[in-house]
Amino acid sequence: MIYKVCSQAEWQAAGRSGAYKGSSDDLRDGFIHFSSAGQLATTLAKHFAGRNDLVLVHVDAAVLGDTLKWEKSRGGELFPHLYGPLSVADAAYIQELELGKDGHILPDLEAV
Repeated sequence: MIYKVCSQAEWQAAGRSGAYKGSSDDLRDGFIHFSSAGQLATTLAKHFAGRNDLVLVHVDAAVLGDTLKWEKSRGGELFPHLYGPLSVADAAYIQELELGKDGHILPDLEAV
């Protein structure tokens, strides 16, 4: 699984249109930024600190085919980047992210 963090409003708009085209950062960069399970906590802390309007979109990387590329990013680490829109139908699971006193509370990703 790979994970996309986005606002509830962005995901609701995707639900109405059938596809998530990305955040303003994604649109600027030309691809949709995803994180692996091991990268998620750092992504949340670096790019979404203090936000309480977020959802976590779980996606099986295998369904994305050739539009998904693993590319070097932060610290030379490989990150999943989707070159094209994400079909809402490709989301395996969606959940709201809770904000605790020390940051976002990550769900048990293995339990989903």
